[in-house]
Amino acid sequence: MGLPEPPALGASALPAGTYAGRTVFVTGGGTGLGRAIALEFARLGANLVVASRKEEHLAAARETLAETGAKVRTVSCDIREPEQITAAFDAAVESFGPPDVLINNAAANFPVPAEEMSPNAWRTVVDITLNGTYFCAREFARRHLAAGTPGSIVNIGASYAWTGGPGFAHSAAAKAGVKNMVETLAVEWGPYGIQVNGLVPGLFPHEDMTADIKGNLAGTHDKDPCQPAMRVGRLRELGWAATFLASPYARFVSGHTLVVDGANWQRRGLVNPPVVTVRQQMGKGPFVLP
Repeated sequence: MGLPEPPALGASALPAGTYAGRTVFVTGGGTGLGRAIALEFARLGANLVVASRKEEHLAAARETLAETGAKVRTVSCDIREPEQITAAFDAAVESFGPPDVLINNAAANFPVPAEEMSPNAWRTVVDITLNGTYFCAREFARRHLAAGTPGSIVNIGASYAWTGGPGFAHSAAAKAGVKNMVETLAVEWGPYGIQVNGLVPGLFPHEDMTADIKGNLAGTHDKDPCQPAMRVGRLRELGWAATFLASPYARFVSGHTLVVDGANWQRRGLVNPPVVTVRQQMGKGPFVLP
């Protein structure tokens, strides 16, 4: 049977207008999970600022979010560059005033055996996923600290921050840093009214998944029986979790990472299956030095 389906798209656990007059800044909010999260904030009345490196992603955000009637500002921003982050926040202030909520969603990821990963690949993923998340959080917090105003940060994480991620050594290491950052910054900035939480998505299929991730998923012929919930996540469920964590109803929740995956990351078999190396899973032969 599995876990029941959620309420229909458009429903919300929070009162209508919970975010009316408030501004939410979402990195990587033009596609996939980031856009799904932004959409739920928009439905609750928020002004949205969406940051992305790619104009086509920003255009997608404008089109989707405009359908809710929300006010939307899109800004081009590479979160590896602190100066671009400052400019993006300045643009947000120009349009709506200081952002009240920051959703650190932007990240980089692709599967590769650790022994084949180039130094540049490692640096790029860590730079975007870990450094970029910190740079955005820092910019957000400094403005609130200076103004003496409260705020809320939600960092999007990954369950392999706890378990390790074979085939994703770069991303797993970076996400472990993001989780630790949640716990550290929540303590540092809590006295000033800034809460910091993490949100970890499970399997939420969507049309914007990269070809690499789609290829990995294609290796499992039937996704639902592979989840304890007997189904995959629905995008709105992740959006609802994000809107709760940043809401007035979760003010005493800080330093916590909420996993929304139907208990999939906690699954253990009574008997271990045979080990299949990462190279075999990726269809690669024995490693040979170039």
